This record gives sequence, structure tokens and C-alpha cells, in this order.
Amino acid sequence: MSALIDVILPVFLVIGFGYVVAWRKLFSESAVDGLMRFAQNFAVPVLLARSIGRLDIGASYDIGLMVSFYAGALISFAIGIAGARALGRNGPDAVAIGFACLFSNSLLLGVPITERAYGADALAGNFAIISIHSPLLYTIGILAMEAVRSHGTGAGLGRVGMNALIGVFRTPLVLGILAGFVIQAFTALTGHDLPTSLWAAIDMIARAALPAALFGLGGVLYRYRPEGDGRAITMVTMLSLILHPAITYALGRFGFALPTDALRSATLTASMAPGVNAYLFANLYGVGRRVAASAVLIATALSILTIWLWLALLP
Repeated sequence: MSALIDVILPVFLVIGFGYVVAWRKLFSESAVDGLMRFAQNFAVPVLLARSIGRLDIGASYDIGLMVSFYAGALISFAIGIAGARALGRNGPDAVAIGFACLFSNSLLLGVPITERAYGADALAGNFAIISIHSPLLYTIGILAMEAVRSHGTGAGLGRVGMNALIGVFRTPLVLGILAGFVIQAFTALTGHDLPTSLWAAIDMIARAALPAALFGLGGVLYRYRPEGDGRAITMVTMLSLILHPAITYALGRFGFALPTDALRSATLTASMAPGVNAYLFANLYGVGRRVAASAVLIATALSILTIWLWLALLP
């Protein structure tokens, strides 16, 4: 019970505060949109750049960590697409629903919950996962969507791949990740760190990222009414909250014998609900929007209990 109260509840109270403020019309939709644009387009990319720029890449990039997490994500993606097709959804809808099963809220929920549970020193594995999370999963999602949409049109693989790359490199989160690797390269090549004043400015913006994003996430979730295909929403929720972390935990603990910190980072990150990016992806293509939006809302609410269970299971 202490994990629920001390670790999980504070994060969801901030989300709930944003939800209630939006519900009571004390914060307009345009204000929520502005806050989320600040968080997602500027503050969170700066946080990623700072975290990856300071990451000990050699110590953090464990192949077992990556395989454990991403195997679970890709299996959930494949099952989500197949399940959506079995429920009668067309190809683009099925990819959008599968993407909701694929894209965990690794940053806005995974980082603060892991930090509260195990401390800031336990986040190396989280940021190692996050460093390729958006680039890899957006590439996979866009490739799958473009392939389905171009089926029968005669578009070649080169065109599909180019559309995917353009989409990925327009994403602010990806640009923030790339900036982090640029910082790593600058330090390695010159032997000098960034100026102290620049790091101080980066730290100021980065500290605002998670509180602003969590509060804004609550305001955004208020707009999502639980509607659409109940079976599809249930499938997304089960794959995201149970199957993905179960695969990650089993591979990490019994397949790769991951160190405790790495196992915690991988499993907790995998146990997060679909992020708002799942809805943004569906909205980008105009397909599967109601299912994606409802799944984000319902899975985020239910994850309060499922994260508690994973915390109890982890060493």
C-alpha cells in the first residue's frame, strides 16, 4: 500500500489536478494546448537532450534490457493489429490500434514513477530505452501505416521508407534525442563539457518538463470520452498493462538475468499505459481515433492498480 501512496499517487494526483481544472473550465482548451505544446515541443525534448547528453552510454546500453523491452512492445503491436483485424477493422484502423499497444507512456509516466520508486540514480535504463523509443517506434508505426495505405497503389518501398523518415525526423522528441547524442559527440571529440551557464539554462527548462506535461496530460485526457469499440479498447488495455510488461519481466529476469536496476527500468517502462502519442498517431492519419483516445484514458486510469502490482512483484 505504501508504494501506491508514496510512489504512484503523487504522479496521478498531478494528472488528476489537470483533469479537474479542465473539467471545471478553470483552464481553457487553448491554454491546455499551449501548455502541452510547450511541454512536448520544447521542455520534454530539452529534458531528453540533457538526460542523454549526460548518459553513460557504455554502461547503460544493455542488449538484454533493449531486447526485453522491445520484444514485448513488438509482440503487443503484432497481436494488436491481428486482433483489430479479427474484430473487423480495416488495415489503417488496425495499424493505429496496434500502435496504441506498441507505444508506452515511457517518459511522462515511466520516468517520474521509476524515480519516485527507486531514486534518480535508477533512471539510466529508462533513458537508454527512451533514447530509441520514439525514433524506432514511430518508424515502425509509420512504415506499417504507409505500407497499408499504399497497398495496391503501386508505391514502392523507397517512397514508403522516405515518408516514414520524414515523419520521424519532424518529431520534437526525436530532435531532442538527437541533440543529446550531439552533446555526447561534442564532449567526446573536444574533451570539454558544455559551458556551465548553458547547462544551468538547460536544467531550468528540463525541471519544468514533467510537472507541466503531467498537468497538461490531465487536461488533454478530459477531452477523451470512453467511447468506441469496447472490445478493441479492452484489448489495447490488456496488451499494454499486462502482456507487454509480462514479456519484458520474463525475458529480463529469466532470459537475460538483468541487474536489478535494469529489470526495474524495463518492466516499469513496459507497464505504462499508452501515451498521448498513440492518439496523436491515430489523429495524424484520421483512423482509429476513438479507440486510441478511449484506450489512453481508460488504461491510464487502470494503470494506477497494475503499476502497483508490478512494483510489488519487482525485486
